[in-house]
Amino acid sequence: MAFRFWRRIRLAPGVTLNLSKSAASLSFGPRGAKYTISPRGNRATAGIPGTGLFYTMRDPGAGRGQERGASAPMVRARDRLTLGFFQRLITPTAERAFVDGLKALNEGDDSEALVLLDRSASLADAAWLAGMLHLKSENFEQAERCLLDALERRHELNSLFSKYGVNATISLPITPEISAHVRPRERGTLLALVEVYQLQGRSGDALIRLDQLLDLDKSDPVVLLSFAELALDHPNPEHLRRIAELSASVENETPVHTALLLYRARALVSLGLPDAAIDVLTLALRRRKDRPDELLRQVRYERALLYDGQRRQAQARREFERIYAEDPGFEDVAERLGL
Repeated sequence: MAFRFWRRIRLAPGVTLNLSKSAASLSFGPRGAKYTISPRGNRATAGIPGTGLFYTMRDPGAGRGQERGASAPMVRARDRLTLGFFQRLITPTAERAFVDGLKALNEGDDSEALVLLDRSASLADAAWLAGMLHLKSENFEQAERCLLDALERRHELNSLFSKYGVNATISLPITPEISAHVRPRERGTLLALVEVYQLQGRSGDALIRLDQLLDLDKSDPVVLLSFAELALDHPNPEHLRRIAELSASVENETPVHTALLLYRARALVSLGLPDAAIDVLTLALRRRKDRPDELLRQVRYERALLYDGQRRQAQARREFERIYAEDPGFEDVAERLGL
């Protein structure tokens, strides 16, 4: 059930690492204008940022007063990524390495950035950013080590980013079709660890971290979506009931909620409640604006399967025909229609 959406990581204002399997790239520049370095060629872009399917949620408990973290006064804009001679004399060694690592990253030198960030990994922000870069490079053991170090010093996270005027935001894939923006906070670090464990096939460790995230905020749809997606890959009655309980009040407000309703319906089917699942899928189809076509087709397809299983062949065929009209190659729709 593959959805064709890309993965990307935003590291600072306008700085983006693309995590697609085909080619990695680094972009930087202000909102609406950026320059991209990629194996497929460099390109400059100006205008409104793309409308890829991403979901943004503010960190629970992170109010305006917490955005900058407990840090020293902000560094002047002209010195943020280039420390002057005298400033270097009074800046601690690890902090100098952190700033040089940001500069290397901004210049497109990931390898040098990682060397410098690893050198300054005693700092929470450096460990966090190094963990994200190791994750991007698929160095999962190093990514886990760095992210665990950052988690140990969670109360220091974002202090240096704030001091140097860098708004660090990273986009992590939550499911194949949804990504979430995270910041250097406890929530973002735990979500990154979940991604590390999932990519290593360590589902048990990923579910433990997701439980921690649900303890922080049971209403976070991004976390619940991630939990549902993973738990349904390794279903047991307890997980299925928990998905049903936690998603009981979900409304179809955003594409994230549409995907969550799809997973809720799957859980209900596994619990032997097909009629309830049909109702949920019908709710998921009531809003189509801004929803990816493939996601809507998947919802419609699974409702058609349930109709077919209940011997409601006319309704099932009507659904299959609509899917075929949009995408003749979708799943086994053509075979089911006898074409």
